[in-house]
Amino acid sequence: MAKKKTRSQAPAVAAPAQAVEPTSAFVPFLERHSLLLAVCVIALATLRVVSTYSETALTWDEPGHMACGLQYLAEHVYLYEAQHPPLARVSSALGPYLSGARPLHTNNQDQEGVNVMYHSGHPGAMLTEMRLGILPFFVLAAAMVFLWARRHFGGAAAVLSTALFTLVPTVLAHAGLATTDMPLAGCFTAAFVALLLWAEEPTWPHSILFGAATGLAVVCKFTVLGFFPAAAIFAALAWYAIARPGTAGAMAAAKARALPFAVAVVIGALVIWAVYSFSFGKPHGWNFSVPAPTLFEGVDFAIYHNSRGHAAYFMGEIKNTGWWYFFPVLLLLKTPIAWLVLAAFGIGVCFARRSHLSCWMPLSFAAGILIPSMTSHVNIGLRHILPIYSGLAILAGLGLLKLIEDAPRRKWAGVLAAALPLWLVVSGALQHPNYLAYFNELAGDHPERIVVDSDLDWGQDTIRLARRLKQLGATQVNYNTLNLTPDRLVVWPGLPPVTGIRPLHPAEGWTAVSPTILAVQEYGLNHQTPSLHPWFTYLQPQERVGSLLLYYVPPGSIPPDLR
Repeated sequence: MAKKKTRSQAPAVAAPAQAVEPTSAFVPFLERHSLLLAVCVIALATLRVVSTYSETALTWDEPGHMACGLQYLAEHVYLYEAQHPPLARVSSALGPYLSGARPLHTNNQDQEGVNVMYHSGHPGAMLTEMRLGILPFFVLAAAMVFLWARRHFGGAAAVLSTALFTLVPTVLAHAGLATTDMPLAGCFTAAFVALLLWAEEPTWPHSILFGAATGLAVVCKFTVLGFFPAAAIFAALAWYAIARPGTAGAMAAAKARALPFAVAVVIGALVIWAVYSFSFGKPHGWNFSVPAPTLFEGVDFAIYHNSRGHAAYFMGEIKNTGWWYFFPVLLLLKTPIAWLVLAAFGIGVCFARRSHLSCWMPLSFAAGILIPSMTSHVNIGLRHILPIYSGLAILAGLGLLKLIEDAPRRKWAGVLAAALPLWLVVSGALQHPNYLAYFNELAGDHPERIVVDSDLDWGQDTIRLARRLKQLGATQVNYNTLNLTPDRLVVWPGLPPVTGIRPLHPAEGWTAVSPTILAVQEYGLNHQTPSLHPWFTYLQPQERVGSLLLYYVPPGSIPPDLR
């Protein structure tokens, strides 16, 4: 009653008092039209991804993944390689299978995939079919970012987070490739969102959804077996720190969720077993039978691979055991600077609202991916932690929303709210369609000195190379790549006659050099005579074609004894 009396006594003062904190009119617009705007940004990003198909050549891992999936679909076995589970591979093989492709029974999975593609007579068209099978996982990942952000932070934050997710070059790159990385991003994000729903309301439908989503994430890529528990633990610790239930409260919450959790586990196990065709048998080296034996063989092999390591190049060094700072550095260098700034603002927002549990969930998700990955001995691509962009996108969306809300009161916030997204959009547009090799301005002009492989040079530039050599009137090229033999490179993507590079024998004409093969193998020299280097490393490249280094040696300029 006192409050009413005050207002009636001083209406002229009260009215301006309510308008002291102006807010941007843009925020209500985003709230009202959040779903429509999210659909539009996802559709636009999808078109961007599809437009890269004809420009991005076959990468080194794609044919092997498709071959494994095709074997599964056509012959109902999964024999080539168990290290990666079937779901993503089957998705990439579904289009070719429906178009009539069938296994050719080559011993090696990578060569099997290449043989199937060229046997069709239309390898480029089959590559498009393979990649279209992965596209739904990109849509799923973006949709999960939207639903997660809208549930916890509102429609405006959801639209901004979704848009920012679709503007990450690394996300766009792997959304356009027939590999396992985007399926992991989509299904793992869905599993974590399902976990949050289940934790809030452990109902039967939520338990079923949680179990099914987690099962699908597992059959995308086994790294989820490390990421998901870590993210869940961080989320639980955040809940405990904020809710402060005490030991008794925590035990009560766990007891209330025990049966729903058991239901989720059973559902997840059934989903996994179904993807493995309800098989039953003895995994290799085991003395007893289990459901889905190939699953256990794959997990064993993935653990062995990580313990053995994988040869990789990073910042001038070649190692098999990796670097703890590999993924943090690549996140810094392969994410647009404007995006990183927005994510930093978002983290600041979360710390300012640290009593709100929802603010800690994107941080828990990202930490659950980044921290375990820093122990990995397989450092061959930022793609291995691709799901991290789902959580970071929500943080970046919160940062951008905060700048927009503060714009009427703080001019610098308005400037940043306009400049950072503009910078982000322009930098991404300038990179199109070569998103795979994207590095931000911090990396400088020679990213090949930082990292190679799937972060820079994964075989994706042979289409551009064929086009450039045709423009130059080249009648022959010296070039080495993986998977594709010289005769097939001539058939598609249409290179001139190809001769393999001989690292100690200079060659006249055009030579195209793969930074990955150069850095990791030095074309076979570094394992034999470390003091020797390929002849072209003593020359300046004529130009770059995507990530490839293109050299030219004029005819008649090489003494006969050096040829």
